[in-house]
Amino acid sequence: MFEDVKKILVEQLHCDESIVTPEASIKEDLGADSLDILQLLMTIEEENGIVIPDEELATFEKVQDIVNYLESQK
Repeated sequence: MFEDVKKILVEQLHCDESIVTPEASIKEDLGADSLDILQLLMTIEEENGIVIPDEELATFEKVQDIVNYLESQK
């Protein structure tokens, strides 16, 4: 699951894949702004056939937070 999320992050944020780690902060380390995060989550929702509630969205700070959420939905 991490590799899937990593691939999406690298494509959407145009960042080096070496900086995308489970502990990386989506905003601080990867440089995502609010629009980037919305686009990222729309892609994740489409690829996984899920809808991420806004209250969950607010809890995603690190890459691992997204991975944990996706794994809990499987």
